[in-house]
Parts: sequence; C-alpha cells; structure tokens
Amino acid sequence: MTLSILDLAPIPSGGTAADALRNTIDLARQAERFGYRRYWVAEHHFAPGVAGSAPAVLIGLIAAATSTIRVGSGAVQLGHQTPLSVVEQFGLIDALYPGRLDLGIGRSGQRRAELTARQAAPAEPPAEPPAERFVDGLLIPKPFDFAKLVTHPQLAHYATLLQQPGAQTPDFAGQIDDVLAFLDGTHEAHAVPGEGADLHVWILGSSGGQSAQVAGERGLPFAANYHVSPASVLEAVEAYREAFKPSAALAEPYIVVSADAVVAQDEATARELASPYGLWVRSIRTGAGAMPFPTPAEAAAHPWTDADRELVKDRLDTQFVGTPGQVAERLDVLRRVIGADELLVTTITHDHDDRVRSYELLAEAWNRR
Repeated sequence: MTLSILDLAPIPSGGTAADALRNTIDLARQAERFGYRRYWVAEHHFAPGVAGSAPAVLIGLIAAATSTIRVGSGAVQLGHQTPLSVVEQFGLIDALYPGRLDLGIGRSGQRRAELTARQAAPAEPPAEPPAERFVDGLLIPKPFDFAKLVTHPQLAHYATLLQQPGAQTPDFAGQIDDVLAFLDGTHEAHAVPGEGADLHVWILGSSGGQSAQVAGERGLPFAANYHVSPASVLEAVEAYREAFKPSAALAEPYIVVSADAVVAQDEATARELASPYGLWVRSIRTGAGAMPFPTPAEAAAHPWTDADRELVKDRLDTQFVGTPGQVAERLDVLRRVIGADELLVTTITHDHDDRVRSYELLAEAWNRR
C-alpha cells in the first residue's frame, strides 16, 4: 500500500508518557494488520505532550513488536548527534531486524542556526509573503514565519542543551556523506554494528533548501513536509527533482509527502475528534512545546483570539478531516499534485481507540480507490 504512518507518540491530556508509548506500540501492530507500508516516529524534545524523544530506542521497541512493516525515523536530527552515533544505533537494530529499517534524517539543528542568524542580522526588509492559493485543487497557504519561533528565548535555551558546550552544528551535506560512508564501509573508521546494515536512508525537508538539494544530489528518497510547512512543499519537491542524480539507491526521484488527517464514520464526528488540533498547534507555535493533546471539551473552553487563529490557520486549513471517502479523495489530490509515490499520514486524537479507528477506516477507503 502507498500509505504510511508518522507517529509523534502523543501524550493525551490526563495521560502519561508510558500511556503514549504503549499506544504507539499498539498502533504499530494495528498498522501492520491494516496493511500500511511504513511506520515512522519523529524526534521531539522538551515537549510536554510528545514522548518520542529518542527515535532509535522507540524504533527498536516497535520492530520487536511487529513482523513485516518497515520501521523508521521521520526524522533523526543530525544537528543533535554525530553520524557515527546514528549509524551505530540503527545498525544495532538492523542486526536484529534486518531489512526493515528506514533511516530518515532531518536538519532542524542546522536550520535553527540559519534562521537565528538571519533573524539577528536581516540583510534586507522582508518580502511580502505570497498569498494563499490553490494548485490543481491543493491548498497552498500563506507561509508561517518559523524564524520567530526558533528565536524564542526558551527554545533558544533548549537548543543549547541538545549539544555539548561550545559545539557547532556541522554542515548537513558533510554529515550525510559520513552516514553513507559508514554504512557502505568507505569511511576511514568502521561502525560496528552499522557497516553493511541494510538501511534505507531518507532525507526529510520542508523547503527547497539544503535538505532537498542533498537528497537529490545523493540520489536518495525524499520526504516532503506538507503537514508542518504546507506553504513550501511545492518548492521542496521541485528543488529535489531538479537536483536529482541517479544513484545505487535510486534510478529516479522517489517522494513521500506528509499530511495530517482525522477520519471517522461521519463528518461531524471526525470534526469533533479533530477539534483539539488547533489548540495543540498553538502550544507549539507560541514556544511552549506541544501540550498534552486536549479533549474536545478542553479545546472548546479555550478563549480564542484573532491572533491565535492566524497563528494556526495554515495548519488547520490543510488538515484532512472527514469521512473515509472524503479524506481519501483529498489525500489523492495531494499525492497527484506533488507527484508523490507515497503518503505519510499523521493522526492525533485524544482517545487512542479513535486514532486506531481513523487509520483503519482510511486504509479501507484507500484500498478501495
């Protein structure tokens, strides 16, 4: 199936990290039964509502609990650790569960440093952001300014805790080259375990910047980020395709695109289940970190301001919510416009059973198309 899952291991309001991790293990088992192709977990830190701070550890647990579904990261952040440590971690898991691992890599550490520098010394007045538009039925909203978020004082402090004192974030392209060299045995040092591991290396990206360029130039598959940065997804995949060079891994470009979705048997129920999403996104974009995912009643009690609504508008407008048929149809539009080979779906609801059921209904509808 061309549907896969990205799981943040969300902690529900009133729940614990242990609850979230048990839910993730259960959802992975169910996803395998439903026929999803991949099950990826993300890396987040200092987030009260997200338990996925150590992707390699969680991937090992998921691989042990499943049999056939591919398991991977969406994404490990190379700005926080060395290429050697990442290859050793994933090589260790591959030694026990060979041929099932996807090593998805992101550059949030590098991007944070770039945005911070740009915010501190702007070269010229910022250009007027492009207006919201539709491209062949796909909404491309106005861009969100991530520079304001990454320079939030609390987040800037957290960034210093993710690296050794005095450490500087290395060049992303060089780090990727080191990862590939450790895996294929051409590095001067040898990763044990890791060298020769049967890992599929992916690059994740939100724009047409270095991630897309590196993925294309190294001939690696690319995961484009519509669910977090929908305004720049088209430029990301265009830059990847333009930079692509055939490699031992791929003869031609290969793209997966991410999307947020909530599915229920009827549209009203789906919208009720998805209603806390805006408040949850607000907690991220105000610099507090993802809050424990609220109940619909808790979300309804929040006193929204116009500034709040504007802060999360792009994410709410690009979330896919509705019946199985409605969501499958909209996801197919996303797949077609992007020219994606796969879709990577993120679903967050307060109650675990609702999340499992959403993925089940979506898989059934997608397979019928």
